[in-house]
Amino acid sequence: MATSYDYAPLFRSSVGFDRVFNLLENAQRARSISDWPPYDIVKTDDDSYRISIAVAGFAQDDLDITFQSNLLTVTGKKQEVAADGYLHRGIAGRPFEHRFELADHVRVNGADLSNGLLSIDLVREIPEALKPRKISIQSEPALTSVDRVQIEAQKAA
Repeated sequence: MATSYDYAPLFRSSVGFDRVFNLLENAQRARSISDWPPYDIVKTDDDSYRISIAVAGFAQDDLDITFQSNLLTVTGKKQEVAADGYLHRGIAGRPFEHRFELADHVRVNGADLSNGLLSIDLVREIPEALKPRKISIQSEPALTSVDRVQIEAQKAA
C-alpha cells in the first residue's frame, strides 16, 4: 500500500524549497515504476559515486545515457531478435528506462559496459565560489596621535 503525503502545509511556511518538494513527489511516483533491471548506487569516495545497472543481453548500441539539468536517464531498447529455436527464454530483453535525480554540481564522469554491467561514474564538483574559504583577521595598529581639530565658531552676541 503506497502512502501519499501532502506537502501543502510546508509550502505555506517555506520559500525556495520548491525543487525539494518536487523531488519528493517524483520519488513517490517513481516507486511504482518497475525496478527492472536491478541497479546499485555506491559512494566510491567523498565526492564520487557509481551507478551499476545489470544489463545482461544488451549491447552498447542498445543503451542510451542522457544527462540534462540534474536528471540522468538510462534507457535500453534491444533490437528485435527472431524467437526461433528458443526452448526457454529467461534473459529478459524488454525495454527499460531508469531516471536518477542528481544533486546540484554532480556531473557524469564516464560510463563503461563490461560483463553485463553498465557502470556510470559520477563526480560532485563544487565551484570555487561556493566552497568555504578562510577569512583572515587583520588588526589595525592603534592610532598613535589624534589630530585635534578646533572648530571655530562665531561668538555669540
